[in-house]
Amino acid sequence: MPHLRRPRPDPELLGLFDESGRNVQRAALILRDLLADYPERAALARDMLVIEQEGDRIVHDILHRLAERGSRKTHLDPNDVHALAGALDDIVDFVEEAADQLGRYGVEAPMSQAEEIAELLVAAAGEVTAALHELRNGMDLGPHIVEIHRLENDADQLVRAAVAQLFAHGIDPMIVIRWKDIFETIEESVDACERVANVLEGITLKQRSRR
Repeated sequence: MPHLRRPRPDPELLGLFDESGRNVQRAALILRDLLADYPERAALARDMLVIEQEGDRIVHDILHRLAERGSRKTHLDPNDVHALAGALDDIVDFVEEAADQLGRYGVEAPMSQAEEIAELLVAAAGEVTAALHELRNGMDLGPHIVEIHRLENDADQLVRAAVAQLFAHGIDPMIVIRWKDIFETIEESVDACERVANVLEGITLKQRSRR
């Protein structure tokens, strides 16, 4: 029985994931800056829209590359490629949505809780970017995956506390509703970072089993 060669890593596909990670990090950084100085830096929301469109372009290129190569010609499971591309796209989509909510809801001043949640997002996005770079280079993703899970747990606790504070302080109900929505949208982007980590963890386990 002839020995079946394992598919080799596709540098172009891995490069696209690396590019997607950098795009995720840019989105998180812009949202942090936007939340720290809103509405003075409201124009950054336009930059976010460009980043969201770039994310869509990268996803399209990833799926096109997968179709072009075929499932037997890439070392990554096609389902994992789809799941990873989708989770990365979700991060940017939620970040862009949070930026849009600031203008749509007529936010007049930033809130420190939103800035704190955004800082956790920036950290999680940085870990996603680093993990995708390690995936490209065939290095260990484990520490990045563990840190993303930790950051997601921290963000979850922070959002719960921030929402509780909104209701406890008895401020205008419309302000409560608006900021609760914004907090939870930022949290969704951190959750999407964790979905990226879950897919990467699955990829790592599959690669170990093939050795």
